[in-house]
Amino acid sequence: MAAEYRVEHDSMGEINVPADKYWGAQTERSYENFKIGEERMPREIIRAFAVLKKAAATANNRLGRLDGERLRLISRVCDEIMSGALDDNFPLVVWQTGSGTQSNMNVNEVIANRGGELAGERILHPNDHVNMSQSSNDTFPTAMHIAAVTAIECALLPAIDKLSATFARLMEENRGIIKSGRTHLQDATPISFSQEISGWRAMLEKSRAMICMSLDGLSELALGGTAVGTGLNAPAGFDAEVARAVSELTGHEYRTAANKFHSLTSKDELVFAHGALKGLAANMMKIANDVRWLSSGPRCGLHEIFIPENEPGSSIMPGKVNPTQCEAVTMIAVQVMGNDAAVGIAASQGNFELNVFMPVLIYNFLQSVRLLSDGIVSFNDNCAVGIRANRAQMEENLRRSLMLVTCLNPYIGYENAAKTAKLAYSENISLKEACVKLGFLTAERFDEVFRPEEMV
Repeated sequence: MAAEYRVEHDSMGEINVPADKYWGAQTERSYENFKIGEERMPREIIRAFAVLKKAAATANNRLGRLDGERLRLISRVCDEIMSGALDDNFPLVVWQTGSGTQSNMNVNEVIANRGGELAGERILHPNDHVNMSQSSNDTFPTAMHIAAVTAIECALLPAIDKLSATFARLMEENRGIIKSGRTHLQDATPISFSQEISGWRAMLEKSRAMICMSLDGLSELALGGTAVGTGLNAPAGFDAEVARAVSELTGHEYRTAANKFHSLTSKDELVFAHGALKGLAANMMKIANDVRWLSSGPRCGLHEIFIPENEPGSSIMPGKVNPTQCEAVTMIAVQVMGNDAAVGIAASQGNFELNVFMPVLIYNFLQSVRLLSDGIVSFNDNCAVGIRANRAQMEENLRRSLMLVTCLNPYIGYENAAKTAKLAYSENISLKEACVKLGFLTAERFDEVFRPEEMV
């Protein structure tokens, strides 16, 4: 029967490690000492670490510090990590050291032990080779930026584009449909349904532009600053060379941070980027609320649009269907707005040469990107694509709206138009009947100037 544990050692001595895992002593100590919560270090961070470890090995090789065989082994294991093949070797929780040192060492140890297995000998040391020219203090913020950029570019932007394309299609399909506008949840002057949808689409486009703007700051890498920003133990040119290698591996243009003392202790690029995510969340909250208001009913609400009926809405009321996709999106928006507070507070906690709130910061950041990406796709596929105008209800609401009286302002004046609207409301008669009754216009003249379709 195979041994259940093997003995690993670090600078503090020996410790038992599960025999079927590749992690080493430092990972095991963290695993045993931080039994806190269920929030694991995000997989996006582990994959970003694999990118930077492969890039660091490449840079060290180019600069003559690491031999080709070790580069080959490190690169191969990093590829395995990026593919997800070694996911069960990264057990550490978010609630650990604030620098993320233990997750950096987790990656170093897995690469060293798996690489040794591939080589048939212990050829890689987690610190001397895998962590060569690096410190946890510059690798973790680098992994944060790589993970953030990757998540935004590969998941969030495509999700935004998908919903934006749906709104573009809906705009074309609904041209010419005029409906009542609403401000303060009260009747307002008319608007075309296409114009209303165009506002939703513009929200997405504006948010997308702001998020893309934030990618510039996230493209700066702290790698090369090592422990406190001075670059101790890293060869000259390592910072620029490793940024070039990361760019080659990811297809995104990264550059070394001009001031490593800033990049180790300040997290303002992530705060700025998450502010843009919060802006998107706010816009999605507004869009989802509009959709569920417009679809409310079906008999006692606005009922101006139809949305897909995906599942029963009540365990007690037969036939009830609810705007569940809208509710999911609005809950996501609340979570992202809460995450923004956590990101901002964490970023404010840089002391001297290092911020030690990085794991919680990136956990919340990546959760926001993940929830927005998934939520927008779900909202698009299960709700937005099936939006249809209830033309009859839109027409009825439009004709009943008292705010159509606004088009009479140039002919009878604001105050007389207000009197017309109030009389129509109090006596439950039409605007035409009220205007004629008050003597402001003849019936014939009213018909000449009252053109709701021209008010948009």
